[in-house]
Amino acid sequence: MADWGPVVIAVVLFVLLTPGLLFQLPAKGRIVEFGNMRTSGASILVHTIIYFGFIVLFLIVIGVHINTG
Repeated sequence: MADWGPVVIAVVLFVLLTPGLLFQLPAKGRIVEFGNMRTSGASILVHTIIYFGFIVLFLIVIGVHINTG
């Protein structure tokens, strides 16, 4: 059986936390901007930290597993 939980969680979080797609934190002129499709080095760093936190939460702390087969 294959465990698809880590793959699915990582892909979904990567798409949702892409800087500028849904939101950008920090933005150029404000703290948060929504759907501006622009990015900066600081927002990449912040989104990377948020992504790492959610990956650790879902995969290690909660232990999400999706088994197939």
